[in-house]
Amino acid sequence: MLSEKPHDGVPDAAPGDIPPPRVLPQRQVLADSVYEAIKAMVMDHQIKPGARVGIEALARVLEVSPTPVREALARLEADGLVTKRSLAGYRATDLLTVEGIEELFEMRLLLEPHAAALAAERATEAQLDRMEELMEEMRGEPEEGESYAVYGRFAALDQQFHDALATASGRGLLADAVERLHAHLHIFRFSAIAGAGPATVAEHERILRALLRRNSDRAAQAMREHLRSSLERQLGCFREGS
Repeated sequence: MLSEKPHDGVPDAAPGDIPPPRVLPQRQVLADSVYEAIKAMVMDHQIKPGARVGIEALARVLEVSPTPVREALARLEADGLVTKRSLAGYRATDLLTVEGIEELFEMRLLLEPHAAALAAERATEAQLDRMEELMEEMRGEPEEGESYAVYGRFAALDQQFHDALATASGRGLLADAVERLHAHLHIFRFSAIAGAGPATVAEHERILRALLRRNSDRAAQAMREHLRSSLERQLGCFREGS
């Protein structure tokens, strides 16, 4: 259950006064909570792929007004998890097919090794420190489980590592293209692969070592190997599921 009720004791702002500082953050916390709740429903297939997403029904389930639900669905549309059609409302997007998985990784293999090579040359110390911090956090998170609530943090850190590396390339359009793929949301929505976490962490560590050594060729190769291995894990899981 999510609550929209304001905290008691927040004084009204007099005309011309600065509004109480807690009001905007509280609204943002609610918006983020509704977004995360609906995203978990989509990721866990509580909202089934292709199913209609009713704003009023979600508002009743979450015990909030329709406004934060609409805001959350707009964000999820940008993530590629729901689509909006004129006069038909929102629907959860379908799961990736084998062809979709292969096409997604084809795009990643075009973009991310090049981003890694550039990052090895251009990343600032602060950016390298941030990627090291993300790796430390990934090591401490469960990488698999039956629900998004369990493995979601690992998936988010995985995405953040790739996005941070792309940003470190110093090429804004390239970084934007990597981020807009939302690859990890689509992949983890399809399945959380048992045992994939340690391999993912080890592959990220090889990429990071190449970045720290400023070896652009090795960084690109390590990223290429990581993406190819990840693709094989995904296709193997798809075959098992079929």
